[in-house]
Amino acid sequence: MTPTTTPHSDRPLSTAEIVAVGTELLTPFRSDTNSLFLTAGLNELGIVVRRKSIVGDDGEDLAAAVRSALARVDLVVICGGLGPTEDDLTRETVAGVLERPLREDAAIVERLRARFARRGWEMPENNRRQARVPAGAVVLDNPRGTAPGLWLEHDGRVVVLLPGPPRELEPMFTGLIEGRLAARATGERLYRRVLRVAGRGESHVEERAQPVYERWRRADPAVETTVLASPGLVELHLSTRAGSASAAAAVLDGAAGELAEALGEHLFSADGRSLPEVVGALLARDGLRVAVGESCTGGLVTARLVDVPGSSGYVEAGVVAYSNAVKQAALGVPGAVIEAHGAVSEPVALAMAAGARRVGDADLGVGVTGVAGPGGGTDAKPVGTVCIAVVGPGGAESATTVRLPGDRAAIRGQAARVALDLLRRSLLRSGGELAGLRRG
Repeated sequence: MTPTTTPHSDRPLSTAEIVAVGTELLTPFRSDTNSLFLTAGLNELGIVVRRKSIVGDDGEDLAAAVRSALARVDLVVICGGLGPTEDDLTRETVAGVLERPLREDAAIVERLRARFARRGWEMPENNRRQARVPAGAVVLDNPRGTAPGLWLEHDGRVVVLLPGPPRELEPMFTGLIEGRLAARATGERLYRRVLRVAGRGESHVEERAQPVYERWRRADPAVETTVLASPGLVELHLSTRAGSASAAAAVLDGAAGELAEALGEHLFSADGRSLPEVVGALLARDGLRVAVGESCTGGLVTARLVDVPGSSGYVEAGVVAYSNAVKQAALGVPGAVIEAHGAVSEPVALAMAAGARRVGDADLGVGVTGVAGPGGGTDAKPVGTVCIAVVGPGGAESATTVRLPGDRAAIRGQAARVALDLLRRSLLRSGGELAGLRRG
């Protein structure tokens, strides 16, 4: 099943491009998840993915994409278009670009016939297309499907053809491709670190962090930084190339340490942990328990906390008190406070936090109340207004009012994140002092 191969080059592989083939990937109904899997695998080998593209089932478009990729990178990985139908053009197109004649591999035909026979079927003649192999290609067996993969070398570069279904592509990559690529990689791997920031927008983070990461970009070895923003969360992705994990850790530790100093308490994670994980670790560290009273978030704050394994050690209760009547009956919010300040107010959020703490017999209470929309807003309290409070032992308390953008789901999600961040900041500022006041 392995045709005679042309002598391969010893040129190291350091850059790659991924081309996903299939008109369906250009519609809203199918996503290209293969590129994500392949990028992670290639990065582990120290091969940097420079570009990804999606091409429909058009031979001319695919040929142009392959030629363009070969001019830029050492490795081109093409996913899909290896099926038996007329619109599966990858084999023929790549063979044409590389000027390799196609021939039918009898061993592949026999394997396909046997595969169909095991199901009691006769192989359709159009499956013979999948046995056509460009001269000099290495055939990659595919026990999970009918389309074999192909490995071709061309002018010191490598072109790999993989089947489109992930259940076929992934084991083929890990079992048959990864080792070949590792032997040709540069010896340096790409290592990453993710820093997460809450309570500041992308431009504020950029203002503080840019002088730091600009300096590290010019260092040797360099640290590349990518800033990713989503509502209420900014991520700094640091990456560097190194010959060992320890060497990379030393470099990334230095860059992360300087960024942590620049960002202060807005940085909540320098090791990739999520906000609920960080909050849970702080609660567990101090032996504290928390209870939550929620209105507009409808239980999201509690849900985020209990998503973390081991949360039973620090989460005592979650009360969804949506109506004013339940706020009073379940959490003991005084009606006079609601009357004087309105249900969406810091005094009510503080009363909800205190009530949750009491109901759960917990050390800390969190209260959340707001206008999630799309209706219910006023000039004074428009949609997106959310009041959040934390109440702790010894009378310690903090509260904030935020204006959050987006639709109902976005507002609720951001409100839960702000509540967890306020709890995190309260725990940090206590410096462990709350632990001495915790309830028995």
